[in-house]
Amino acid sequence: MTQAQAEPREPRRPEPRVPTASLRPIADDAFTYDHAKHLLNRAGFGGTPQQIRALADWGPEKAVDHLLNTEAITTYPDNGAESFAADIMRPLTQREQQQYREALRSGDEDAAARFRQRRQQMQRSDREQIRDMQQWWLARMIETPKPLEEKMTLFWHSHFASGYRKVENSIHLYMQNRMFRELALGNFGDLLFRIIRDPAMLKYLDNDTNRARSPNENLAREIMELFSLGEGSYSENDIKNGAKALTGYTYEGNDFYFNDDQHDATIKRVLGKQGNLDGDGFVRAILEQPACAQYISQKLYRHFTGEFPEERSEHGRVTLRVIRQLASTMRKARYSIKPVLKQLFLSEHFYDPILRANSIKSPAELVVGAVRTLNTPVRDLTVLNDAMGLMGQTLFQPPNVAGWSGERTWINTSTIYVRQNAVTYLLTGRTPAGLDATAATDPYDPAPLLDDLEKSDPGAQRDPDKVVRYLLNVTLAGTPSQTRINTLKTFIDNAGGRVTKGVITGLLALIAALPEYQLK
Repeated sequence: MTQAQAEPREPRRPEPRVPTASLRPIADDAFTYDHAKHLLNRAGFGGTPQQIRALADWGPEKAVDHLLNTEAITTYPDNGAESFAADIMRPLTQREQQQYREALRSGDEDAAARFRQRRQQMQRSDREQIRDMQQWWLARMIETPKPLEEKMTLFWHSHFASGYRKVENSIHLYMQNRMFRELALGNFGDLLFRIIRDPAMLKYLDNDTNRARSPNENLAREIMELFSLGEGSYSENDIKNGAKALTGYTYEGNDFYFNDDQHDATIKRVLGKQGNLDGDGFVRAILEQPACAQYISQKLYRHFTGEFPEERSEHGRVTLRVIRQLASTMRKARYSIKPVLKQLFLSEHFYDPILRANSIKSPAELVVGAVRTLNTPVRDLTVLNDAMGLMGQTLFQPPNVAGWSGERTWINTSTIYVRQNAVTYLLTGRTPAGLDATAATDPYDPAPLLDDLEKSDPGAQRDPDKVVRYLLNVTLAGTPSQTRINTLKTFIDNAGGRVTKGVITGLLALIAALPEYQLK
């Protein structure tokens, strides 16, 4: 066969682009508005154009330090948390227990019924309080001047997942939430030592019934599998001995209690460490494993950069190299979180274009981000919390001990409409059932959103093309297509060609319905 007769070859497909593996700090002159927006989207819940511009003007070092050094901001109040009752689910006193047992022994149904009714009333009151706490936390995420602190509190809530349906004690989950916030950017080792003493976790994973004669393995297993090491880094024997180390770790009322009578005082061997180990010895054995820093670095990486790629791909190999470097930083820092995040947030890798607009917003990020970015009214927190539940994220109620899976699990044919409706509600006060009362009392004013455009280009807010491009740049993590730009310009044309407040609100509602709006 001659060369002329040879069958034409299929053109070689270009290799998919992969991000740089460089953790070198991004240069000051390379840090643009888009980089600052990416940082605020990932390390917070987004921000207004003015806030993004301020970070861009500061440069990467000052911008990252501002987000990380939350202790410098000391004026933020607890936003009404002081009203939460600590004793709704108080246990019966010894005298009450004796009276209840006597009622059961004697067959006094009226007395026994009064105790049951008291318990039912406590449960009703506590369910009301957990709903108040959901609104309190959502409001805190919206209002906080420490967005990374709240972002990390939410991260630890999903990492060390505990849910109200099992715990059935709102104040215990509130105490856990405060612990996550206190240690949000602190030390992972401190978190592990605290979590084995946390009443909500002890109840959620049944360690309150972990006794020497019948060790319960739930907490020991999940600490190693989900909270610190990952599968394959421990043995079943490590779990059994870890459970024995945690015997007697329980709580009384709202406080941790070590029941020495129920503790297994025998010699145990966990991850190569041997002795009469207690819970602290169990945690120390875990922290000595190289797999721990690797596992936590991978979880942090996925949370802040997006879905973990296939390991056998070139992208996956680059990602593993980056995670190994972050894990090395974590080990050198003795499990301090800040140095790891600072290295990531300053790195050339973090700002690689392939890692932008590649991750799906969680319901909390969608709702909180819409308020913080577009400066909408907050409206009714009950409506927003219900919407988040329909989107798959109920605060204080992760789906299981593995927490929220995130990414693609956030989106399906049902949740996509709820997500669109939630942003429309913030913009207009309109729900699927009609207009909310806040639509008239607290209308949305989009004018401040365009201030940055007007300052940089006087008169531009009257130009449909410039307004459309500006709004897309404010709201989308990626670069919009010309098709999207043309669609929105057609909307303005159909509305009379003038850029009014109503038209801008309509444009934002249309943008919120775009698939690209779901990305960060």
